Amino acid sequence: MNTHRLRRGFTLIELLVVLAIVGVLVGLLLCAVMQVRAAAARTLCANRLRQIGLALHGYHDTHRSLPSGTTTGQLPGDFAAMNWHVRLLPHLEQEPLWWQAVHAHQVEPDPYEAVGSLHPRDRVMPIFECPADPRGGSHWVSEKGHRYALTMYLGVLGTEFSRSNGVLYLDSRVRLADITDGTSNTLMVGECPPSPSLLWGWWYTGCGQPVKASGDAILGVREYNFSTSEPNCPVGPYAFGPGKLTNPCDVFHFWSLHSGGAHFVLADGCVRFVGYGAKDVMPALATRAGGEAVEVP
Repeated sequence: MNTHRLRRGFTLIELLVVLAIVGVLVGLLLCAVMQVRAAAARTLCANRLRQIGLALHGYHDTHRSLPSGTTTGQLPGDFAAMNWHVRLLPHLEQEPLWWQAVHAHQVEPDPYEAVGSLHPRDRVMPIFECPADPRGGSHWVSEKGHRYALTMYLGVLGTEFSRSNGVLYLDSRVRLADITDGTSNTLMVGECPPSPSLLWGWWYTGCGQPVKASGDAILGVREYNFSTSEPNCPVGPYAFGPGKLTNPCDVFHFWSLHSGGAHFVLADGCVRFVGYGAKDVMPALATRAGGEAVEVP
């Protein structure tokens, strides 16, 4: 008589159940990891904008006004197409890069024609990039081989390009005392990722739309598209709301890769996360002296 007992193996159904449980656990783990990464990116993004807010106030303390959103180069001490990011360099512990930028403009006033492998426009500046955007560290490259590093943070010029009723616009020199709507109720800088082509959204310089230069360093909260670079996009106006990295038309409004809204620096230097539900009050928040009684949601 055979006394050896047969070893029982797993049935197919049992194996499928185990695999299903493992799959669910892996899915939950991946979801948790993605949420942690998104939260970390959101926190780091807010911290970078907080540093930018402090730098803007440091600039104001030194020069008695906020920097110009971008410049025509016709005012004393200004350079053509030099935007507020560049002006903040000495207040972001980047003074050597600032003097490098000054020298570059003195050698070649037109920043689009300047040559040199060590031109400041090549420099990737993490302080001007949101870590939620996977394109951080990338460049737009011109036909001449000029490389332009990116930014995900644009100054708020006001409601739209033709009015310049905000804080950072073409040739602006706004003082905090000029913001009669209240510095805690006025937007100064907000999130807007570069265009899919990377043609829009450079930190060093950028022509933006003709005449008012919106879309690169500065943007209105009800901006219009009057650029020949994006002829397939509607004229607008564009409102604060969700966007996609694949949609070229989203360059004309503030948005972010964070869920539910975007970060903004207020004129008092504080950083607030504003939900997309606030789109109707954005025009009031974007003006420096509109007389509206509106608070940041």
